[in-house]
Amino acid sequence: MGKRAILHVDMDAFYAAVEERENPALLGKPVVVGSEPKEGRGRGVVATANYAARRYGIGSAMPISEAWRRCPKAVYLRPRMRLYSEISRRVRQIFERFTDLIEPISIDEAFLDVTASRRLYGDGPTIAARIKSAIREEERLTASIGCAGSKFIAKIASDLDKPDGLVVVEEGQETQFLAPLPIGRLWGAGPKALERFRRLGCATIGEVATLDRDVLLRAFGDSMGDRFSRLSRGVDDRPVVSAHVRKSLGKETTFGEDVADRKVVERALLHLTEQVATSLRRKHLAGATVTVKLRWEGFETVTRRRTLREPVNTVEKIWPVAQELFRAADRPRLRVRLVGVTLSSLDRVASGQADLFVSDTGVDTRVAEAVDVLAERFGSGTVTRAALLEEAEDR
Repeated sequence: MGKRAILHVDMDAFYAAVEERENPALLGKPVVVGSEPKEGRGRGVVATANYAARRYGIGSAMPISEAWRRCPKAVYLRPRMRLYSEISRRVRQIFERFTDLIEPISIDEAFLDVTASRRLYGDGPTIAARIKSAIREEERLTASIGCAGSKFIAKIASDLDKPDGLVVVEEGQETQFLAPLPIGRLWGAGPKALERFRRLGCATIGEVATLDRDVLLRAFGDSMGDRFSRLSRGVDDRPVVSAHVRKSLGKETTFGEDVADRKVVERALLHLTEQVATSLRRKHLAGATVTVKLRWEGFETVTRRRTLREPVNTVEKIWPVAQELFRAADRPRLRVRLVGVTLSSLDRVASGQADLFVSDTGVDTRVAEAVDVLAERFGSGTVTRAALLEEAEDR
């Protein structure tokens, strides 16, 4: 490898693979993780499908009802996030044997910069092979790894030989590697961008690389045009960042049946708001942007957001905004399938100082601290803010 050695490690069908490991009777069967209680017939979406299920066209984020239609004989399981998180933690410990430059992308994938580790452990492909071997031997799971001089190339490479693959792109081979791949592999190339590329006569990344940079700037604007120009030629100098500040924190729920009663929906939204506020305080974070998500019967989804003057992390500050956003977006004649709330534009706050940024802290902070103490001792949900909803309903 050349100047940099970047790995992208992607666990293969992670949730489903863990379930197969825990229950060998599942081996060889289509397995879908993410079902709601009605054994795959009802609500929710697919979190992960194993490779046997993917042969039926089942993939992540697909409605469970559609997965069931395609393969009713599959085994449908609810996620066990504590188990998956613990295994993810142990896999990260394997990474840490080789480098401390680790950038987690999700529970089952991460970028690793092993440039400085080559003298001790061998070149990038050797380190990748050692990581794969350790994961297989210690966790009885497989990972696919891309090894290249940049994050962009490594990420694409890890996806080209799944499962249990190792794809290496040597320095100087980036444009040749990218040339035959479809434009959809370019980061940021969504449906609108793909249509513009089609009008420019491009179907592959190699064809994009032949375009003059000015053509791309005119077609996509300075920022996106420059990005596509660079990425299509394999140029990506972004570092692996090992200490990310979380960008958002949210919760959502899918109802067992589509709900017409708005009081039921608002109570669910209030409960989700309490969970988000508690999580923010536990992580010593506060957020300035409140987003409410709604999905109607028929799967149409809308979001509404508002940015506050100061970051907040108590339900007393978040709930009135969330409720107002919900009511502004609501279509009373439609039943609600899913509701969620997210806080973004996050800032870190000092430990033990809820709503540090807010000028009128006091009662809210003391209430929040008391609720946190009770939740720690007796479990979440011990104390709720139902009075907030009741007050709103009385107006």
